[in-house]
Amino acid sequence: MKRHDKLAGTIPVGPLGILALESSRDIGRKVNDYIVDWRKERAQKHTAASSLAGYNKDSFMIDCACPRFGSGEAKGLIRESVRGDDLYLLVDVCNYSLSYSVCGHTNHMSPDDHYQDLKRIIAAVGGKARRITVIMPFLYESRQHRRSARESLDCALALQELTQMGVESIITFDAHDPRVQNAIPLKSFETVQPTYQFIKALLKNVENLQVNAEHLMVISPDEGAMGRAVYYASVLGIDVGMFYKRRDYSKIVDGRNPIIAHEFLGSDLKGKDVIIIDDMISSGESMIDVATELKRRKAGRIFVAATFGLFTNGMAKFDEAREKGLIDKVLTTNLVYQPDEVLSRDYYINVDMSKYIALMIDTLNHDQSISELLNPSERIQNILKKYGQR
Repeated sequence: MKRHDKLAGTIPVGPLGILALESSRDIGRKVNDYIVDWRKERAQKHTAASSLAGYNKDSFMIDCACPRFGSGEAKGLIRESVRGDDLYLLVDVCNYSLSYSVCGHTNHMSPDDHYQDLKRIIAAVGGKARRITVIMPFLYESRQHRRSARESLDCALALQELTQMGVESIITFDAHDPRVQNAIPLKSFETVQPTYQFIKALLKNVENLQVNAEHLMVISPDEGAMGRAVYYASVLGIDVGMFYKRRDYSKIVDGRNPIIAHEFLGSDLKGKDVIIIDDMISSGESMIDVATELKRRKAGRIFVAATFGLFTNGMAKFDEAREKGLIDKVLTTNLVYQPDEVLSRDYYINVDMSKYIALMIDTLNHDQSISELLNPSERIQNILKKYGQR
């Protein structure tokens, strides 16, 4: 039985509505297409599904926008009724490709602008929805998740603000520190790991990959990503290694303490393929430094996998690293905006997450548990068997 077919005997909590803000319109359409196809299939097979009003539609996307005045101010606008709907709002706070005009000057949208637009759309709902769930793949201000001096706690404030506006549940991917959910202890907060999708993409796109302890190793580029790397190593049955960064705390460069050296903890790397796993690639300098250190230790092919590929300094350094033979593949998801500059690289693998998001939305709309989706160990073992790795 297909995973989505299990929902046929259950009743939705309310009519489904998907509000994909302009920043996430592309992935929103893909998610919508999956759900439309599944529900048409269900309606043909099951009488109960076909008899529910609004269950089988041509589209679940709700027309919304945030038009701006000449001064740069904006308003949230929903062009159809959402009364009693179970709403899912998708927003990509990292989509810098969108712009707006302020007194004749062009401004690119920042995470602050996207977050403000999200609040505008929630305000436009006006409390008429049955339930509101926000799907924010890159959690807004997640890198500012704790206070170490006299500084703001932006992520915690944002979570509290959203729940005070009536948001019932927040779903994010690979949160920088999941403990930030302590800011909203009475509300639902899920941080999802795209482990299965990464493993599937590697098996599909990399030739002669041997998933065993003799030929493959997973590496954490720093101590913060160690838990993530240990999970990958556990489900794949391979060894794990870690780099830790020695920093110079006497100076600050570009807002952070510069790294003096990368120290390695782990078993012998000679001849082994390596997966470097992290939550995000920002400038990419740290990843390339780690790849350089791995090659010094005689590692084989190096695959860089990160949930969010921000590539804030462009692809030039990755092109150079590829030419030098430091990296073989770079994998990131389509959860954040991907420019053509990234997608056109022959060493880049795009990991599509739209089907996974569609499964979560469809399951939650039926008020069913998503614990199976959050723990993909069984699916990982099945895909490993499919590719002859077990």
